[in-house]
Parts: sequence; structure tokens; C-alpha cells
Amino acid sequence: MENTKLAELLFPHIDKDPSYYEALYPPRGLKEGANVTRIGPSPTGFVHLGNLYNAIVGERLAHQSGGTFYLRVEDTDAKREVEGAVELVLSSMRYFGITFDEGAVIDGDHGSYGPYRQRQRKEIYQCFAKQLVQRGLAYPCFCSEEQLADMREKQISKKLNFGYYDEWAVCRDLPYEEIEKRVKNGEAYVLRFRSSGNIENTVEVFDGIRGTLKLQENYQDFVLLKSDGIPTYHFAHVIDDHLMRTTHVARGEEWLSTLPIHVQLFDTFGWERPVYCHTPVLMKMDGETKRKLSKRKDPELGLDYYRKEGYDPAAIWEYLMTVLNSNFEEWRTEHPDVPIGAFPFRLDKMSNSGALFDMMKFEDISREVLLRTPAKEIYQKMAAWLKDYDPEFYPVFTKDPEFSTQAIDVGRSGDRPRKDLVNWKQAKEFLSFYYDETFRYESPFPENVDATDRKEIAKRYLDTLDFADDKDTWWQKVKDIAEDMGYALQPKKYKKNPELYKGSITDVSNVIRIALTGRANSPDIYEISRVLGEERASARVQALLTD
Repeated sequence: MENTKLAELLFPHIDKDPSYYEALYPPRGLKEGANVTRIGPSPTGFVHLGNLYNAIVGERLAHQSGGTFYLRVEDTDAKREVEGAVELVLSSMRYFGITFDEGAVIDGDHGSYGPYRQRQRKEIYQCFAKQLVQRGLAYPCFCSEEQLADMREKQISKKLNFGYYDEWAVCRDLPYEEIEKRVKNGEAYVLRFRSSGNIENTVEVFDGIRGTLKLQENYQDFVLLKSDGIPTYHFAHVIDDHLMRTTHVARGEEWLSTLPIHVQLFDTFGWERPVYCHTPVLMKMDGETKRKLSKRKDPELGLDYYRKEGYDPAAIWEYLMTVLNSNFEEWRTEHPDVPIGAFPFRLDKMSNSGALFDMMKFEDISREVLLRTPAKEIYQKMAAWLKDYDPEFYPVFTKDPEFSTQAIDVGRSGDRPRKDLVNWKQAKEFLSFYYDETFRYESPFPENVDATDRKEIAKRYLDTLDFADDKDTWWQKVKDIAEDMGYALQPKKYKKNPELYKGSITDVSNVIRIALTGRANSPDIYEISRVLGEERASARVQALLTD
């Protein structure tokens, strides 16, 4: 009876019982084996690679099985919330190709299991908290921060596990009359779970990645509701995952230590546990050692880094899938042109140890992805990025889409295609020589060719230039110029007898190359000339005559 009185004292405004919400959020009518997954980011203004990593796990588990993937904003910690953070989460996930079937949207909710922002679900949590009080499984705790800090100091001095348990749970058995008096006096309190766990006991939990785990049972009287009536993560996500009918929870391994709390709550309510899938921490090599990716030290941890640098989201997916599933690279080798969505993602192919994020390997994969991407698609994606991140170059790049598309496609075919593009920022720099507005000399002319010979090479090249020539004819004319001017047609001959030649054919061709591109290293200059067109290509070589 006193438990019922206590529940009414603490929650007089709660007039619904759990059965109301069970009916409001019924089991989903999905086919057998369909998974329901989610991501639950906090709106702190920082969306990181781990968010995307876990989102891919959840998205694949749901959509490969014909299930549902949703977004829930876990905003119970108002102190950490940053204005505009929800919009940032939504735009980041959309940019990186994560699609939600339901969940929070910018102007509200989409779906039948909302609200999808936890602070809007306050009365739902309090309803289930009230039930726990009625069952004698929760109680108010009036301990101040100072009292808790003092308690911890004493526990440390006695070399005890610190926390709120056993004789240290000083508010656990307060008489109803005292509680009533303190509540009516307006004293602040939190609501704690009355744990029946024992420090000597263990609990078995199946983890979708790590298999069956044997963990120390929770014996602490942890906080369910904070003093403002808002739930802790522990309580909120359990209620939400049950009512939203979540089947799998993909989250970082840092939550493993509190897993016993979560399964204890599921068991207390008599609900089926979801399959927890604790993903490994993303690591990087720092010299000879591995360490966790750091927000402070590693810009590549933030998703905004990849947007600003202009990495194609397809490359991010491709690389992260190599980290997520050990058999992905073999599958990709066997299916080079198949969309990544066809890959059969599996939890049992995930590593349960630290996942190594290798930036060099990521960039290599990015090159491969862009090589497989049609030039027209690259043009469209790069133009969209330039519009947001390089508005000065955007009109230069987009004024002649066909010209830019042809420039992108140079060197990408044949038996040994070039892999010149990594991201849109780098691609802008790489392609800049094609445009008169951004053309500049970046490399010196060959030392073996003096100014007089440079002009002579340019003059003879222009005299013999015919855009109707095929590549072999064009190259023969370059060789004729080189030989006639005293340059070896074979670089080996020049190296063997440098006194007999001014230089080699390489020096002559590089004069033309630098005249056309401003660089000593570039794709095939015959192809480049055809993209530049006769007028522009001739003008650039002509410039050597007036230098």
C-alpha cells in the first residue's frame, strides 16, 4: 500500500499506466526476421565517424532484412545540447547516404512511434517509473552532490567499489512519512532503481558481434530520473527501444560497462532484450602504437572534415565496409561493378577488437571508387560541392559542362587507367590547369633546355601542329623536332653519352607539357590538347615565343 501512496506522491500528474503505451506502440507488422534498428545521437553539435560507422551497421541490418531503420534524438542532457545540432545530424546523415524510414525530422517527426526526441517523451518515462515505484523497485534519493562526493571519498579510502549500493544506499529505506515531508518541502531528489543484484553474481548477455558475454551483475541503485524528471540514458533508451520495438542496438563498445544495467531493466519489466551489438572503437596508428581517434587531435574523426575536403560519400561507405566486414574486400574484387548495397553485410564478420582507421588506405579506396564513377557523375557531384565550398571556382568549372567532363575523363581508360582524383578539393587543384582562370606555371622548364631552345621547340611544334593528326602521327612529329635539334630519342642513350646530346626526348616533350599544363607531371598531353582545343592549346604554346 505504501508503494502505491509513494507512487501517487511522486507522480500525481501521471494518469496513464504502461498498458496505454503498449497499445499505442504495438508490435510492428513486419515479416519474420525483419530487424528494427536505430541510431540515437546526442545533439552536441559534433557528428563523428563513429556515428556513421554505427549508422551503417543499423541501416544494413534493417534494410537487408526488410525491416525499419529510424533516428531517435537522445537529448536528455540539456546542458550539452547545441543549437542547430539536430539539423546537423540530419544533414550529415543525408549527405553520407544514410536513409531513415522514420524518426526525427527538422520540423518534427515522421512515423507512428514518436515523438522521436526523448525530452518530448518525459511523461512516458515517468509512467514506467511510477510503475517501478508501485512495485517497490524505485525510490527517491535526496543525497546532494556534496554528500555523494563525500561518500565516494570514504569508499576510496576503504578501497571499496564506489557507488550507491548496500549500506551506502542511505535513502533506500526512508520511511514514507519522511519522504512525504521532504517532497512537500520542495527538496530536490532523483529517482533510483532498487537493484536486487549481487556483486558476486554474473549475468549472461548475447552480443551480436562478440557472442555470449558473462558480465558482473548490476548491484548499484542507479539513477532512473534526474531531479528535473528527465530520465538518464540508461532508463530512457530501454523504455524507447522496447516501445519502438527495436530488435538490434548498434553502439560503441564504451557502453559495455553499463550493459548489465540495461539488461537488468529489460528483465525487470519482463521485456525481450534487443540484440546489443557493441562495435569496436575506431583506432589509428600513432607512430608505433595504436590509439583511439581523438576529437582534439584528429580532424578526420569529425564527419564535417570529409564534407569540407569533398570526399565522395560512396568512398566513405566503401572504406568503412572494409573495416566493418572482413570479407568485403574479397567480395569487391569478385564484384567490381556491383553496387555496395548488394553486399551481404553480416555481424559475424565484424571484428570485436579496435578497428584501425588508415587514412592512406582510405584515400587509395577513394581513388578506386572515383575511377569506377562515370565522368558525368563526377562532374555533377563536384559541381554540387564547389557551389557550397568553393563558390569562386564553381562558375569556372560549370560554365562549360562538356569541357569539364572531358577534362575529368582524361587518362581514365585503357589497360592502365590513371587514378588521379581523391576528393573534390584535390580534384579542383588537379584539374585547375585546364581553365585559363586558374592556369599557372607550377614546374620549372627542363634544365637541359635553354630559353632559345624552348622558343625553337615551341615554334617548330606550332608549325607542324595539325589537330587532324592521330596520336602516332603527332608523336612522330615531336620526335622529329627532338632529333633535328640534337636531343636523344631514347633517354638511355643520353644518359650513356650525355656529351653527344643536348638532352633527351623527355626534355622536349616536357617543354610542351609544361607549356600546356604548367606541370612536369600530368596525364597524356595529346589527350589534354584535344580537351583544351586547338585555339587554347596553340595559345599556351605560343606564349613561350613571347616569354
